[in-house]
Amino acid sequence: MTTSHMNGHLTESEDRATGGGSAAEAPREMAVDCPGELGTRMQPVRRSAQLERIRQQQEDRRRREEEGRSRQELDVNSSMRLKKLAQNPKVGIDNPTFESMEGFGYPLSPHSSLEELLMSLKQVQHCLGDPQSQEDVELVLQLVQKPDFQKAFNIHNAVALHMNRPCPPFPLTDHAQSLAHEVQAMLHNTSQKEGLELSALLKSPHMQAFMLAHDSVAEQEMQPEPLGPLDNPSETLAQWGGETVKIVRIEKAKDIPLGATVRNDMDSVIISRIVKGGAAERSGLLHEGDEILEINGVEIRGKDVNEVFDILAEMHGTLTFILIPSPHTKPPPIKETVVHVKAHFDYDPSDDLYVPCRELGLCFQKGDILHIISQEDPNWWQAYRDGDEENQPLAGLVPGKSFQQQREAMKQTIEEDKEPEKSGKLWCAKKNKKKRKKLLYNANKTDDYDNEEILTYEEMALYHQPANRKRPIALIGPPNCGQNELRQRLLSSDPGRFGGAVPHTTRNRRDGEVNGRDYHFVSRQAFETDATAGKFIESGEFEKNLYGTSTDSVRQLINSGKICLLCLHTQSLKVLRSSDLKPYIIFIAPPSQERLRALLAKDNKNPKPEELRDIIEKAREMEQNFGHLFDAAIVNTDPDKAYQELLRLINKLDTEPQWVPSSWLR
Repeated sequence: MTTSHMNGHLTESEDRATGGGSAAEAPREMAVDCPGELGTRMQPVRRSAQLERIRQQQEDRRRREEEGRSRQELDVNSSMRLKKLAQNPKVGIDNPTFESMEGFGYPLSPHSSLEELLMSLKQVQHCLGDPQSQEDVELVLQLVQKPDFQKAFNIHNAVALHMNRPCPPFPLTDHAQSLAHEVQAMLHNTSQKEGLELSALLKSPHMQAFMLAHDSVAEQEMQPEPLGPLDNPSETLAQWGGETVKIVRIEKAKDIPLGATVRNDMDSVIISRIVKGGAAERSGLLHEGDEILEINGVEIRGKDVNEVFDILAEMHGTLTFILIPSPHTKPPPIKETVVHVKAHFDYDPSDDLYVPCRELGLCFQKGDILHIISQEDPNWWQAYRDGDEENQPLAGLVPGKSFQQQREAMKQTIEEDKEPEKSGKLWCAKKNKKKRKKLLYNANKTDDYDNEEILTYEEMALYHQPANRKRPIALIGPPNCGQNELRQRLLSSDPGRFGGAVPHTTRNRRDGEVNGRDYHFVSRQAFETDATAGKFIESGEFEKNLYGTSTDSVRQLINSGKICLLCLHTQSLKVLRSSDLKPYIIFIAPPSQERLRALLAKDNKNPKPEELRDIIEKAREMEQNFGHLFDAAIVNTDPDKAYQELLRLINKLDTEPQWVPSSWLR
């Protein structure tokens, strides 16, 4: 795809948004042959509709799984062509001549010699009864005996022999090393004998050297065929108007984007970016900084990039570029390692005044996995969105991490300057007279994390939980959304598989309670010491007694082979994720206000309308502030369906590897 620089062509709304044209100086490009998928990517949902987005994601996930199962069940016999052949298997005209030749034993093959051909023709002539057919065969015999035909026949046999010669198998991949690293990550902490042996084998120096050699050979074997009619797709140097130029030919099909962007520099049209996945990048003949003088005989110098847009939009087939090479020579590109990241923010290029090319901008939502394939431009990375690789011919542009952090920091500074000083806000805070647990959180560990950290991307890796070490399941949600009921239902349905961590408390033991089974009974001093040391995932005070869930209690249950079920506050997530427990966090979201009222009425609860609004608003705030930590979300519109969906997610952890922070596997 070639794209054109807009040269400050901003719409009226964009100009107002920038306060008078400062953004007009930002680069702007427009795609020429951008495939339809790039222009119709899913737009991020606004924050006010996050819960609706969660519902839509669940429906999309179920639909994709059903489509995947149906694709696996497809059979070749479902082909319409094969069905038609089955209905009419006998096509053509029977030739009795060849039916009567079964006994002669002279079948022709691609490697038949002239003698065999002559002998076969004579046998056919002998079998034919009418004189006309015998004359026809006689003419063919005379043709076969001519020197020119015999030379052509020998050439045919030589080519056929070469085409049928067995060749080495074509490599399936050229990144076996990275796949081996992913497998090692999946085998992390495994205790199975086979897994340990495989991990040791993959780590051995000989295997590492073998995979390095394999990738080097495979990379050469998997180089794409030349896109043009040239046997050697190298540049040709020539003189053009007194300047030394290079002539490049690239084949551009209608369904294959060129993958390059251009900009104006005075009267010149300069290639500004080569996009991964396009014909330009595969050929390696166009480079950033090259000036385009002519394309297929049409002079480009002096034209506005919008004119270049119109010219290239109509061009297909072989494109002949006359270029002035870039004065800034770059070293040959190094094969970059693909980095997998989880997005912690929504991004819509149509709302970004600084994206170099809106048509190439890649929309994504918080929680999406992005495969970063190029960080050559530190401000604008090139990436594919997980699951869209086959439908996304060209890599898309996403903000680089440092660039995103800088502009978010600037945005926060501007908002803080505009925000009026709120004096005395602590004095007018309402006090809740109801008796409740006082949560003991370390402000140094949570407040900085929640309020000051600028969230961009988190590097991820695939992890498959070992059979004997299940990941703990943390259910998060506002009150009255059903997470406690779902947890209790799982515990009751299969106590041999699910369990709850034994909490710690400072209260006195009651009759019938067993230390280590019902609670870990400890002194207040010991409890406060452990809390200061950060050993509790969550802790609080109730009726002058301290209660808490420790990481050691969760780890003890996991080591017994059970799945630990937790219901936590969002502020506890950082402590849980910073441990070695590798939790799987599921957000239980409320349904619509009317549906929530109906569900609570079944439990003999009659909340006020403002209380229902508070629950939904609390869910929105939790998703906004902590949604980047959630692995999945369930909208609890129906308790039975929510339970089945929860069970499906838990079962999937046994059968499919999941994306986890790569820091967990180091």
